[in-house]
Amino acid sequence: MPKRTRFTIWRPLATAATAALMATVLTAPAAQAKAPHTPRTSQPVHSYENAVREAVWVDTRLDGDGDGRTDRVAVDIVRPAEPAREGRRVPVIMDASPYYSCCGRGNESQRKTYDAAGNVVQMPLYYDNYFVPRGYAVVGVDLAGTNRSDGCVDVGGRSDIQSAKAVVDWLNGRGTAYTTPTGTTRAKATWSNGRTGMIGKSYDGTIANGVAATGVEGLETIVPIGAISSWYDYYFAQGAPLFGSGPDWLSNYVESPAARARCGAVQEDIVEGAPRSGDWTGLWTERNYVPDADRVKASVFVVHGTQDLNVRAKHFGQWWDALARNGVDRKIWLTQAGHVDPFDFRRADWVTTLHRWFDHELLGYDNGIDDEPMADLERAPDQWVTSTTWPPRTTGTVRLKPAQGTAPGVGTLGQRTGRGTETFTDDPTRDEGDWATDIGVSTPEKAGFVTGPLTRDLRLSGSSKVTVTAAASTPTAHLSAVLVDLGPATIRDYAASGEGITTLPQRTCWGASTPGDSACFRETAAKTTAVEHTVVSRGWADLGHHRGDGKGTPLTPGKKYTITLDLAATDHVVPAGHRLALIVAGTDEGLIEPPADTPALTLDLARTTAYVPVVGGTTAFARATAGATATAPAAGLDGVEPPRTVQRVPEGGR
Repeated sequence: MPKRTRFTIWRPLATAATAALMATVLTAPAAQAKAPHTPRTSQPVHSYENAVREAVWVDTRLDGDGDGRTDRVAVDIVRPAEPAREGRRVPVIMDASPYYSCCGRGNESQRKTYDAAGNVVQMPLYYDNYFVPRGYAVVGVDLAGTNRSDGCVDVGGRSDIQSAKAVVDWLNGRGTAYTTPTGTTRAKATWSNGRTGMIGKSYDGTIANGVAATGVEGLETIVPIGAISSWYDYYFAQGAPLFGSGPDWLSNYVESPAARARCGAVQEDIVEGAPRSGDWTGLWTERNYVPDADRVKASVFVVHGTQDLNVRAKHFGQWWDALARNGVDRKIWLTQAGHVDPFDFRRADWVTTLHRWFDHELLGYDNGIDDEPMADLERAPDQWVTSTTWPPRTTGTVRLKPAQGTAPGVGTLGQRTGRGTETFTDDPTRDEGDWATDIGVSTPEKAGFVTGPLTRDLRLSGSSKVTVTAAASTPTAHLSAVLVDLGPATIRDYAASGEGITTLPQRTCWGASTPGDSACFRETAAKTTAVEHTVVSRGWADLGHHRGDGKGTPLTPGKKYTITLDLAATDHVVPAGHRLALIVAGTDEGLIEPPADTPALTLDLARTTAYVPVVGGTTAFARATAGATATAPAAGLDGVEPPRTVQRVPEGGR
């Protein structure tokens, strides 16, 4: 897709007129002097206390609950009163969510509250407090089947996406809305200039991805935070089931009580369309936004945790790559944290950056943010660097081959093709932490392959793949592939409660407040831990899905099968002195469900390869490993913390 046309006010008209006038009265030397450019920034000049608070119900033109009338979704609006009185229209920041009533938004689980007339008093999060005084309207959409909306939740499907797309259409004068849930009095968005930005974490950001993938006119930018790009990849990893539940559980969890009573047929369709076999169905095709990246017209500002084990980093990686192939304007922040909002891991910088982003994308201000580095990357807790492009243009895929070592399951990793086999037995009670801790000793449940100590830093940037050729002793088998940085570090404690942050008692304020909607939120700090290894990336698969056609088949015991596992995207520097390791094992306890069988698996090392994105490519890897002896540690690593249970919210992630 060609690069989209930017809407940019390069020079405010008033400024241009003033400059022309001054040129006629200044002396020649003064007129020739070039004044420094001051980027324009929206200012809090409008009253938040006197902002217009109203609700409309937008017609989605769908009848998801089958009651004979099209569904209406509730749209709560907070907008500055002054522009409308002056005949000016404003842009919109929208968060479309299923969580406004059931579960709440943000670190403090805020819910919408209403006055006696049904108008919103508290809009969750700080967006309205901060941006309404700066000339934006903030809109909170209840997805179909949630809170005050009609219809049924379909977990990322047509109804969910249309819930928000219909609102974008209405804001641009193409849709219909009403002043009440069932009445006939129409409401028009005469106050909106149609320019809309969508934002949200997890499920909310997922809806932003899905709406952008429709190519709807008027959606200028999206800011998906920890968002899903394909719902199949949320519930399965190449046939291996995750979480122990499917989208039917999530729809039931977020639906309003009234929707649960009327949406039985939709619930049955979801159950039927999402079998726990891991097979691909039409339901998943409808909920996969990646193939429609060529329809995206909005710019995209991605935020994701590389250690997010709820909405795993594969989601942003495949979405980002598809957007890049189609020339979409992009920006990205990657944190060491898990499923955490940037407001809670880098608050001040986030508010400033998001402000500038919306000013540029929605108000058209020439503030230079589009000329700045594409990526912000967290290298250590609260230590950030930038990257001009992401991944860097010099990144190349390096083929790494496992080879046998001096003991069973304790091998080497390099660029020479290995020979022979390694055998391990699936143990569903062991996980990636156990495997990495025992990388230097023979254990029956994994095979580990390690480079020598690096002589230079080695930066991995992007998505990896691992092609495995293996034979199983049973008709079913799971596989895990994990890249690990072996060496001491202090990292965000993503596996603990808080997923890398600690919430503090003190509050800071971000915008204006009213008695019913405070702009003050509890502060946070990085929660860190000292480790002797860091998981860089991981991926899983069911070997029965080796054909890649979306359907699993029983394995013939003893027969070799080849499958390529997709590993999560990352950006990680393995420091000089550390080792890079590849671990191949069976079930990753706590992350994928145990298989029906616990087979012995035999790897064909000559036909097993890791494809790793290295900045500088093969040359950089060769230099970093020059002179390094590729032998695994002789014993388990000292100082590694015992395995910990990963804390996750298995419902789309609040």
